[in-house]
Amino acid sequence: MTDSKPESSLAEYHRLHETKTGKVHWKQWGPYLAERAWGTVREDYSSNGNAWDYFPHDHARSRVYRWNEDGLAGISDDQQNLCFALALWNGQDSILKERLFGLSGSEGNHGEDVKEYYFYLDATPTHSYMKMLYKYPQVAFPYADLVETNRRRGKDAPEYELIDTGVFFENRYFDIFVEYAKASPEDILIRITAFNRGPDAADLDLLPTLWFRNTWSWGWEHDKMPLPQLRDISSEKSDAKWIEADHSTLGPYLLACEDADALLFTDNETNTERLFGSPNTRRYVKDAFHRYVLDGREDAVNPDHVGTKASALYHREVMPGESISIRLRLMRADDKDLPGNPFETFEKIFAERQSEANEFYADLQPASLTDDERRVQRQRGGLLAPGRHEKPG
Repeated sequence: MTDSKPESSLAEYHRLHETKTGKVHWKQWGPYLAERAWGTVREDYSSNGNAWDYFPHDHARSRVYRWNEDGLAGISDDQQNLCFALALWNGQDSILKERLFGLSGSEGNHGEDVKEYYFYLDATPTHSYMKMLYKYPQVAFPYADLVETNRRRGKDAPEYELIDTGVFFENRYFDIFVEYAKASPEDILIRITAFNRGPDAADLDLLPTLWFRNTWSWGWEHDKMPLPQLRDISSEKSDAKWIEADHSTLGPYLLACEDADALLFTDNETNTERLFGSPNTRRYVKDAFHRYVLDGREDAVNPDHVGTKASALYHREVMPGESISIRLRLMRADDKDLPGNPFETFEKIFAERQSEANEFYADLQPASLTDDERRVQRQRGGLLAPGRHEKPG
C-alpha cells in the first residue's frame, strides 16, 4: 500500500488519507461513548474491589462518572469532553431509558450479561456515516423480573432473556434507528426515526441529550478554569431550538433541534440526596430529566436554561405501522451568528454520505465475501489490517 494520496475518487478514501496525514481530523468525533459505564472497574473506588456493588445500574442515572460517560446510541469528541446520546420513555417505564441494562456478575446465572436488543448496522472508518438500531418495548421494561428470574436459575439452566419476559408480545415495541452523517469533521447531522411495530398507537418521548463529562469535581488543577456551560440561545427568527456549548479547550459548539417541544437544562452533578441521604451541593442534578418527565417535577430543571447537561424534549404519538423522525445538527460555532436554516441541506448531505459508504464498501470488499461477511464488515466500520484502507495509487 502506498502512503501517497490515493488516486481513487471515492470520498471515504480521501477522508482516510486526510486523517492519516493530519490534514483533517475526521475522527475527532465518533462513537466513543459506551452504552454502559456503570459497574466497570475504572469507576470502582471501593475498598474491596467490587465494582458491581460500588456503582450499580440503579446509581447510573443519578451519579456522576469520573473517567468515562455512557449513553444510548451516543457519540463524543475524542477526549470525551462533550457527549451526545438519546434517552427514551414509553410512558410506562419506571426510569428513563438512557443506557443499556444488564445483570451483574452475581445476578446472572452465567455471569454478567446485557439484557437489551441493539444492533450496529452501518459505519465508515471515519464515522462519516453511522447507523444503529435499538428495540424499545412499549410496556414497562422488566428490570426486576430479569434480575430475580436469572438469579434463581442454576448454571446448567438457560439464561432468561428479554424476549422471554413477553414484553415483545404482538410486536408491541419501537424500532429506534439513530443515524449520523458528517457534513465536515465538526458538523454532524443526526436523524432519529422511531417505527411503531405494534397494533395500536403508542406514545413515545425522545430526549436527545447533550452534556459535559464532569472533570471539575475531582480537584484537578487544570480544571480550575471557567466551568463549561450549555445555554439556550433559541431565537424567534429560527424554527429550530438552539443549545450553545462553551468549553475552554474544546471550543464552542451549537446543537440545532428541529421542532422540539422544549429544551431542558440541569447540571451533570451527583444527586447525593437520593443516593446517600446527604444534601446536594448543586440545586440541579444529573437525574433531573427523569424527575421532570416521569414525575412532572418542573422544579427539577433549571428555569434559567443553563447548565452542564441539556436535552431537547419531543413527545410524539406514533400510529401503528408508521414512524416519526426528528432531526438535529451538532456543529462547531466559530461564527457568532446562527445559521439561517441548519436543515436546508440535511437530506442531501445524508444521501451523499450513504451513497459514499456504499461506494467505499463496493470497492473495498472482495467478491469472495458472503452477504453476511459484507454486513459484518460494515457493522464494524470496515476495519481491516493496518493500511488496507489506503487505496493503491
